[in-house]
Formats: sequence, C-alpha cells, structure tokens
Amino acid sequence: MINNKKIIVVLPAYNAEKTLQKTFEEIPFDVVDEVILTDDFSSDETIQVAKKIGIEHIISHDANKGYGANQKSCYQKALELNADIIVMLHPDYQYTPKLIPAMCTLVANDLYDVVLGSRILSKGALKGGMPLYKYVANRFLTCIQNILMNQKLSEYHTGYRCFNATLFQKIDFENNSNDFVFDNEILAQCCLLNARIGEISCPANYFEEASSINFQRSLKYGLGVLRVSLSYFLQKTKLISFSLFKEL
Repeated sequence: MINNKKIIVVLPAYNAEKTLQKTFEEIPFDVVDEVILTDDFSSDETIQVAKKIGIEHIISHDANKGYGANQKSCYQKALELNADIIVMLHPDYQYTPKLIPAMCTLVANDLYDVVLGSRILSKGALKGGMPLYKYVANRFLTCIQNILMNQKLSEYHTGYRCFNATLFQKIDFENNSNDFVFDNEILAQCCLLNARIGEISCPANYFEEASSINFQRSLKYGLGVLRVSLSYFLQKTKLISFSLFKEL
C-alpha cells in the first residue's frame, strides 16, 4: 500500500511463459498488495508458470477472446478485490515493474488519476530497440490524437498504465472493444471525464520473446485509434454522440 491505498497489479497474458517469471520477480511487493493474471487461452505453459511462481489470482479464458477482453477480466477481478489503484503491466517484460512505486505514488497522493509509462520520453523506445516503422507510426498517431483530443501526451500506446480504480466505476469499459484498440478507448473515456493524466519516462525492451502484433493487425489498430480519436472530437464538440461515451 501507499497512503493506505490497496494496489493491485494486473497482468493480461498471452503466451508469456518465457517472460512471466522475470516480470513477476521484479514486482515491488513492498507496495503491491495483490497480483492478478488473466490468460487469453495461451498455447504455451503460461498458466503452469503462473501457478509455479505463486500468483494467487489466475483467470483462464476458455477461448482466445482478444487483448481487450483479457483486460476486462483483469479489471473486473481487481474491482471485486476492492483495489484503490490498478496497475496494468504487460507480462512480456517489455516494461520494467520497477517503476510501479513511482507511478502509484503519483496516483495515491492525488496528483494524477492516470499515469502512463511512456517509451517515447527520453528516447526510450528507439534505445530499447523499437522498430523504426513502429516508432514513426506511434509518433504520427499520437500527434493526430493530441490534436483531436486536445491533449499533450507523448504516447497513447503504452502497455504500462496506473489508474485510480474509481475511474472504472465511471466508464462502461465492458462494452469497449475486445481487440487492441481497447487501450485507446479507455484513455479517450478518461479524457472525456477530465481525468488528470500524467506520464513517466519508461525504458522499453524489445527482444524475441516480447509480444508484438504483425503489420496487418497494426494497420487495423491504427485505423481503430483514428476512429476513437475522431469519435472523441465529435462527442466533445456535441456534433454526434457515440455509445463509447454513453455513461460519461
């Protein structure tokens, strides 16, 4: 805990057997109270590794439902366990868990409602091996999103996020996409709530075992991001209402 806030780390996993233990062992349990792993029907030994290293809360999907659906299961369980702060961390060891105390402190002290671990600040992405085309796409999409959503974030696409859990009681995340664009829908909903969003520089590690999506999925994701951002702009200007923001 920090400031008597219960901190739960959620790990949305898919084929993470090679990196899960390393990620888990770096989690700072002097501040983290519980860990939840959801497995989206992995074809490897992710579940067996999770049990072996002692993760108490394991949710296993009986079919591959998608990255967004995996996160939904994480957040549902975290809310059931009465989390005050929820940290979403990819278990592929692309992001270091060592930043959890810093991110949670910003939320626990009521400085921000959301803190993002940005790979772009301090050139962490390219230093860590992010492919150039992904870096360029990341910067392009972020620029368009900042314009449409009137924000000044360095990155919308990180898989390392810390939330005040009360946000999940205010948004209808259950009806968000089950695919990768879920991440951007959550941020758009937070922005419409005028949530205070901060960022912290995060080094990134790209290696063979780190998760990645192919070009076709990346293109679909990029188009989905632009759709979400345009929907936000139209909703904010009250030109059109969208179901994504119906509870806000």
